[in-house]
Amino acid sequence: MTQTQDQAHLSDIEFRDLALDESILRGATDKGFTRCTHIQAGCLPLALKGRDVAGQAQTGTGKTAAFLLALFQRLIDHPAPLERKPTQPRAMILAPTRELAVQIARDAKELGQHLGFRIGLVYGGVDYEKQRLMLERGVDILIGTPGRLIDYYKQRVFDLHQAQVMVLDEADRMFDLGFIKDIRYILRKLPPPTQRLNMLFSATLSHRVMELAYEHMNDPEFVRVDPDRVTVDLVRQLLYMPGSGEKIPLLIGLLKHMDPTRTMVFVNTKRGADKVAAYLEGNGFGAAVLSGDVPQKKRLRLLSDFQAGRLPILVTTDVASRGLHVPDVSHVFNYDLPQDAEDYVHRIGRTARAGADGDAISFACEEFSYSLPEIESFIGHEIPRGSIDENLLVKPRPPAPIQRRNKPPSGRRGDKPSRHSGKHRSGKQ
Repeated sequence: MTQTQDQAHLSDIEFRDLALDESILRGATDKGFTRCTHIQAGCLPLALKGRDVAGQAQTGTGKTAAFLLALFQRLIDHPAPLERKPTQPRAMILAPTRELAVQIARDAKELGQHLGFRIGLVYGGVDYEKQRLMLERGVDILIGTPGRLIDYYKQRVFDLHQAQVMVLDEADRMFDLGFIKDIRYILRKLPPPTQRLNMLFSATLSHRVMELAYEHMNDPEFVRVDPDRVTVDLVRQLLYMPGSGEKIPLLIGLLKHMDPTRTMVFVNTKRGADKVAAYLEGNGFGAAVLSGDVPQKKRLRLLSDFQAGRLPILVTTDVASRGLHVPDVSHVFNYDLPQDAEDYVHRIGRTARAGADGDAISFACEEFSYSLPEIESFIGHEIPRGSIDENLLVKPRPPAPIQRRNKPPSGRRGDKPSRHSGKHRSGKQ
């Protein structure tokens, strides 16, 4: 999270003008925060007054800081009762994916570094006993994905009787991944909505998301920031229409004409991602695959390397198209055009974040072109077309061998979705 780039995405409201504790302001200042983004300016004054908020904004607009700062202030203004036990979290943040939960926890520790709150992170796939021990020792703010949280809850490792704040991030993604039964299970274990501060954030406030808000929140205020400006204004979009056999030569040709210091390539299937990454590696580009079946520790390492600039190209399925803060992504390639118009917006939103500009280049081949009319209708304009000439079509060298992934440990509680879960369309928790 940074707000030191182009200031056009910022409002006129400064954090110091809000009713924030000095220790919170110190953490914000340390991160370079001075003025609120528009979603922060819309949500923070309401949440700081104790009003429930359901916020809609484009990706990369500062939603995480909005709910974290409000959460911190709530816990400061309302001290925990003396009878509270260490195993009773004061705040819960629910996220749809492991990567997003990790990112939120990292931001919470950085923004709250002067507050002394104990922050716990729970997600499936790794460190089952370590996470259990952390919960038994006690946390103030619990961040996690639904399946592992429910597992520990049913074992009575923690309870939610003293929860003062509930945050549901990427609510629409919860529906997409089939987690909504899990979410409702957890929300029913919290104190009544009138006894806590509730914040919900989503890229879209669809009918089902609004229904969830009315069901589990206390008369929420709906905050929409530029709902009609669906795509990021500073993204330069371009569409090529290659044949399926031309996509690899075209991708390599375009990358040779660019400086792929931090590039994301979106592919619709895991097998396709492996193929693309293998060709990139075989043709001299540093690339790796991020998809749902990559073991969790490796996923986090890849993200860290990509965020730090050590890995120039990340080939990914939609597991990484939402909710992650990856700074300075210069190019996004839709190697496969997504089948859902909203996924297109989420993918290209990986670039042009926090006021920066960026390029989004899409391939519409015969297999994945059917969604193009829906995408252009959704964003409200035709995507400019690029012409394919011989200079862009590079004869590729053979692909590098595809590395077989080690499967994550199985047979341990919490590594699988709970029995309440619906079918998960993409990725794991």
